[in-house]
Amino acid sequence: MYKSALSSLSPENYPFDLDLLPQPVYLVGGAVRDGILGRKREYLDLDFILPQDAVKTAKKLATHYKAGFVLLDKERQIARVVFPNATVDIAQQEGDNLETDLRRRDFTVNAIAFNPHTQEIIDPLQGYDDIEKRLLRMISSKNLEDDPLRLMRGYRQAAQLGFDLDGETQVAIRQLAPLLGKVAAERFRTELGYMLLDSPGTQWIIRAWEDGLLAAFFKNATKIGCEYLLKVEAAAITLSQTWQELGIELNKYVRDTVKTNWLGIAKLACLVSPEPETAEIELTQLTYSRAEIKGVTTALKLFPKLNRLQMPLREQYFLFQEAGLVFPTTSLLAVAHDTLVEGIAPLISRYLNPDDPVAHPTPLLSGKEIILALNIPASPVVGNLLTEIAIAQVEGRIATEKEAIAFARQLIK
Repeated sequence: MYKSALSSLSPENYPFDLDLLPQPVYLVGGAVRDGILGRKREYLDLDFILPQDAVKTAKKLATHYKAGFVLLDKERQIARVVFPNATVDIAQQEGDNLETDLRRRDFTVNAIAFNPHTQEIIDPLQGYDDIEKRLLRMISSKNLEDDPLRLMRGYRQAAQLGFDLDGETQVAIRQLAPLLGKVAAERFRTELGYMLLDSPGTQWIIRAWEDGLLAAFFKNATKIGCEYLLKVEAAAITLSQTWQELGIELNKYVRDTVKTNWLGIAKLACLVSPEPETAEIELTQLTYSRAEIKGVTTALKLFPKLNRLQMPLREQYFLFQEAGLVFPTTSLLAVAHDTLVEGIAPLISRYLNPDDPVAHPTPLLSGKEIILALNIPASPVVGNLLTEIAIAQVEGRIATEKEAIAFARQLIK
């Protein structure tokens, strides 16, 4: 029954020669589960366990291939070897034998082992049956209690795999939910981050809130906020169908080093306080980056303004200047909060047009040019003049550098 999984689990797919690993060695965890499911990844994440010499073996592998080496846990003997297209974790077996190790894991679908030397699959907890049922079943509530992050990880994996939770498992998770407060904020944030990235994750974020998993970190999350998560999803579909380019923007990462997209920022805004100052405190405690925090707080501050009809050009200018790259998220929140798409269509069209003089103005003068032309010292006055020149340009009152200088002279008289 495991035949379909064997090809994807084949050592031919490993980034190293299998002969460099001692016998016995076992591939475990997500790689085995995904192999059985037929899920393929461009970047491999392989976890092996050895009865002994785990760190020594990892060092040998890293040295042979000139790959990166990281000692993850000296006491438990866990090390990582980093290849260009794969990460290989090698851990010392916990317990007297393989089955003891597998029984210490979180869910049955993650407690299947594969011996690459013999092509044997070891499945003492019937994880394969649960994979076929598309079900996450805990091995024991004690295992979840030992590392409470596993509670949130269950919801994240259910979202990513398209699985459901076994009833008994969900009951146990609800009972253990208060323990999540003991987990480091950044570990919790990482799990939530995966759920913010795609549509299935949204339903599981709501279920996590209902089951008490968000209480320790999102004290201001409410039922209404969860309802807005669904409205954000619906608004994203509507806006993406009307403006494909806006949909592309919403799915871009906030930064290359930050794996949250702008759609995720809008969802995050639904879980925190609607007051930007309070939201900033919450997100700082959760160790979000400055870029992510600014994205949420800016969108929360600005989206109510998009509900105004016939916004003057001066106000539009300031809106775009303050929103910057957060404008797609801001418009998404506005639509989720019942702003008519037709009402903000002109603003979206401006944002998507790189040559639009209101959303993306080209300055007629620099600060240095104003200082030289007017013979004035560097001061906040220069910044104020630049702003007024930009607004006059947006409103069509000036169009050339010469007109800008003359306009600035009038302002300082």
